[in-house]
Amino acid sequence: MIYENPIILSDYSDPDVIRRGNSYYMVASSFNHTPGIPVLKSKNLVDWKIINYVYNEIPFERFNNVCHGDGAWAPSIRFHNHKFYVCIPFPDEGIYVSSCTDIDKGDWTRPWCLIEGKGLEDPCPIWIKDKCYLVVGFAKSRAGINSILGLFEVSSDLKENISKDYKIIFDGHNTQPTIEGPKFYQYNDYIYIMAPAGSVKTGWQTCLRSKNIYGPYEEKIVLMQNDSKINGPHQGALIDLPNNEFAFIHFQDLGVYGRVVHLQPVKFINNWPICGIIKDELLAGTPYLRHDYLIPKKSNYKIPVSDEFSDNKLSYMWQTPANIKNDWYKLDEGLHLYCYYHNDASNKALNLIPNSFLTKIVYKSFSVKTLCLLKLKNEGDEVGLEFMGNEYAYISVKRINGNNHIQLKSGAFNQENDIVLEDYIYNRDSIEFIMKFKYPGIYQLGFNGEYFKNIFTAKPGRWIGGKYGIYAKGLKNSNGEGLFQYFKVKRF
Repeated sequence: MIYENPIILSDYSDPDVIRRGNSYYMVASSFNHTPGIPVLKSKNLVDWKIINYVYNEIPFERFNNVCHGDGAWAPSIRFHNHKFYVCIPFPDEGIYVSSCTDIDKGDWTRPWCLIEGKGLEDPCPIWIKDKCYLVVGFAKSRAGINSILGLFEVSSDLKENISKDYKIIFDGHNTQPTIEGPKFYQYNDYIYIMAPAGSVKTGWQTCLRSKNIYGPYEEKIVLMQNDSKINGPHQGALIDLPNNEFAFIHFQDLGVYGRVVHLQPVKFINNWPICGIIKDELLAGTPYLRHDYLIPKKSNYKIPVSDEFSDNKLSYMWQTPANIKNDWYKLDEGLHLYCYYHNDASNKALNLIPNSFLTKIVYKSFSVKTLCLLKLKNEGDEVGLEFMGNEYAYISVKRINGNNHIQLKSGAFNQENDIVLEDYIYNRDSIEFIMKFKYPGIYQLGFNGEYFKNIFTAKPGRWIGGKYGIYAKGLKNSNGEGLFQYFKVKRF
């Protein structure tokens, strides 16, 4: 059995993975989107499914509004004393923690604050004897510093910051610039920190090791692009496999497709975990494009891409760009999206609308069809299909002067209002919105089998890939809605 990289062609940024028995569990960044911190499961490290999220809403009021790029950055997942822990950095608020006893059921606690403070990122704990330590990186945009790693001593249950302040355990300014995303491990007699450096798009994977938690740490680059097509291979998880073997899961920044997930075999050479293709035992490994399954086990796990809206709860494929509210939607013979009014945002650009139901790109080229029964009642009621990024476009039906209007619009994060490109009356009671997306990121929008001539270039969002989905919005006192019957995505 051969797998090909990326194993997940989808934006699961900053992946961290652990093994429990014969199962593997992954968490990833979710930034301002909710539900947040997806939890994925695999039996073979290649095929994955989403089993739950760590939280339904971000525990800060400002995330009731859209805050692009803020929110939950790179998390870590660990198991200790019969509990799973996920450490979550909110770079403007501090380090938060959630725990559960049954990860498959997803009985996650509400995140609690372990360390307050701006600019702390990428936390990861390790338990050594009767003590627990937390390594962190620093976001220069908030902390004013970067390229260093700090260490806190915390309580074993991750509820108390014992040391109060951090101690610098590694300074990467000279050899590992922008080092971040540290992950702790123990193997043989060493404490290891796997940490990316050199920037997201062009960087590499560094390994640090020491026999003392406070260092000093030796350093070695263990994975880099070399002569491969896989840029910036780093930020991920060293995973212990059965039979004392290891693997490394990391991401690659593919622009509008997001930070996609790769899998590399690992071989320890002179007590260094060299990842990928090893051409010289003294040098860093090179990413594989394809490889034999490291765990030769078949699996039917898949990440959902389409939705018939036949379940009694929202599919895990959907997220909203702000804290999701139950009164935005209902599942009953389809997905009812209500023309919800949200402060001033309802009158402004679509990228400020919190009640957009968005999903990640999963295929290089694909088409979308979604049938909507139109129940627009009030002036300004609007439903549509969107592709969202730093620049975006969407097709909508909007109630204007007593008539429904088809509108094609475009916008950008730095613009207060969107631009209407096409507008004409449409007084049917249903519409099938369509989109065609072609590699490397060109798309068209249309309806009822016909596409507009306008061609758009897809753009990523802030720290994320582009997303697409459906929405409804309205003005004050609106009681209109769009009733979506299906959302079908087909690869081509």
